[in-house]
Amino acid sequence: MTEKTYYFISGLPRSGSTLLSALLRQNPRFHAGMTSPVAGLMESVIAQVSAGSEMASMVSETQRAALLRGLIDSYYAEVEAPVVFDTSRAWTAKLPTLMRLFPNTRLLCCVRDVAWIMDSLERKFRQNAFENTRLFANPGQRATVYTRVDALAGSNSLVGFAWHALKEACFGEHAAQIIMIEYDLFVRRPDEVMGLLYDFLGEAHFAHDFADVSYDAPEFDAHLGVLGLHKVHPQVAPRTRKTILPPDLFQRYSKLAFWRTIRDSRANRIVEQPAETLSPATNGATASEPMEPDMPNPVDAINR
Repeated sequence: MTEKTYYFISGLPRSGSTLLSALLRQNPRFHAGMTSPVAGLMESVIAQVSAGSEMASMVSETQRAALLRGLIDSYYAEVEAPVVFDTSRAWTAKLPTLMRLFPNTRLLCCVRDVAWIMDSLERKFRQNAFENTRLFANPGQRATVYTRVDALAGSNSLVGFAWHALKEACFGEHAAQIIMIEYDLFVRRPDEVMGLLYDFLGEAHFAHDFADVSYDAPEFDAHLGVLGLHKVHPQVAPRTRKTILPPDLFQRYSKLAFWRTIRDSRANRIVEQPAETLSPATNGATASEPMEPDMPNPVDAINR
């Protein structure tokens, strides 16, 4: 069996990870999909051989690494593509594990203005008006838009966990293995963004079709009680709309896009930023876009 190359997709929810996977899988060399159970399976294996387990002393560190590597190889054994992208929001919190198993891997992290993430999730909640979605644990959490957004922002909840884990990864010792891709820039200039991603991965470029994109997971979404959560639009393009969040709520969460002004981090970025703040790239290449969509700015390099 030919040894596969593994890359990982993580970041924030509702920020383009499913779209990114749908595009990557157009390349016959690549396999990609929505969230997989691999990260959770690894966590379960580690729990079985960690301190407090009667079996812990019987499994060496070398054996633990072999078990975890064997798990992901087994999960993707039937995949013929030589390059696999596994998706989980947990990967940003598990970088030390990933880097021990795959020292040369890369982590693609999709990001988006948090206020628009909340707006997107609120829209999905309202579209499923006859369903008590599993995004919320109890009636109190789903009572109003304020309780719903606050619940999603909790440190162990859908958005809050992903945001904290991403920030941890960006300031950790493996930050140079990360690249953050901002959603709004991605959907406006997908060809340039994909080109930069291929450069970051060291993979040969591929001509993607941005007018014919397909991905859906209706059974998974029905299990969550949020139909359409993983269905992508057939054409990659920006879609403007007014927020349905109250102004105070939108403003509160619009201040959390730390990746736009991040300092003292080796993490790579393909993000929006004002043209006047650009500095020459010292490694690789950076994509930058002015904050105003009517002020085009050429893609320059991956900003470190």
